[in-house]
Amino acid sequence: MKKIFGIVVFVLLGSGMSSAMEMKEVVFGSNWLAQAEHGGFYQAVADGTYEACGLDVSIVPGGPQVNNRALMLAGKIHFHMGGDLLQAFSSVQEGIPVVSVAAIFQKHPQVIIAHPGKASSFEDLKDLTLLIGDNGFASFYRWMIAEYGFTVEQRVPYTFNPAPFLADETVGMQGYLSSEPYVVEREGGFTPEVFLIADAGYSTYATTIEAMADTIASEPDVVACFVDGSIKGWYNYLYGDPSAANELIKADNPEMSDDKIAYAIGKMLENGIVDSGDALTMGIGALSDAKVEDFYNKMISSGVLEEEVDWKAAYTTEFVNTGVGMDLK
Repeated sequence: MKKIFGIVVFVLLGSGMSSAMEMKEVVFGSNWLAQAEHGGFYQAVADGTYEACGLDVSIVPGGPQVNNRALMLAGKIHFHMGGDLLQAFSSVQEGIPVVSVAAIFQKHPQVIIAHPGKASSFEDLKDLTLLIGDNGFASFYRWMIAEYGFTVEQRVPYTFNPAPFLADETVGMQGYLSSEPYVVEREGGFTPEVFLIADAGYSTYATTIEAMADTIASEPDVVACFVDGSIKGWYNYLYGDPSAANELIKADNPEMSDDKIAYAIGKMLENGIVDSGDALTMGIGALSDAKVEDFYNKMISSGVLEEEVDWKAAYTTEFVNTGVGMDLK
């Protein structure tokens, strides 16, 4: 029934079936400033997809001084754009009733970059000094140490300033797929070597949709509508006309440019950030028990998670795996 329900919602989103429904105001908090990596959510606002199933959705951008996840915990917003599964596991560990209800990114966009010719494989990065931030050092870099033999000594704290990387060919740097490589191309005048940690085995989902357990229990129709609308929004953003969504993104973040947005969309498509893995067999937003368990085991074995948790409590597949977007490739 779950698959049938998802397909019916997808087909009927524009049918006017919601006209008799009272519109429900819903607030979605993102985890950073508006950008192309949030594009599918903006698309669903711009093209009326959320509205068609009865939701009046407002997107509240995150940022350096904004903690939208805390606002969701306080009941101020309905849904939040989560990070990766490690964050979800930590919530379970801390007894926080946050549940991931969809995973828009099938691959984490975290990358390590190097100067041209200085690394031809992920393992070659072991020969470089690496600029890694504190959060990265406590998460994916500990996995890199356990899985590949990277060392604590070769890591230098990253202050999110690319100047040390640009000045020294023996240095590699962490980055976000559409951010640091973009900056290097424009400020450094060269195209760096880019290694996606997901392709090296860091198998977490990312850009999840999070909801409180109480919301799932009390308003499952709202959750289903928001998830289905977001899935369709992402499909249309990547494979349709994203111009209206991009205007909303630029309105929320005036520093975002058309070329930066186009670069990010291209990188998401080129690397299968949304449309790979489980999405190819279960649809956009897919969550699978096997992938969640695989990543959980990696975090335990690498010592990132210091004690076992009920990893199945971190997510639900109730609202995804409907098949929407399976014609991606």
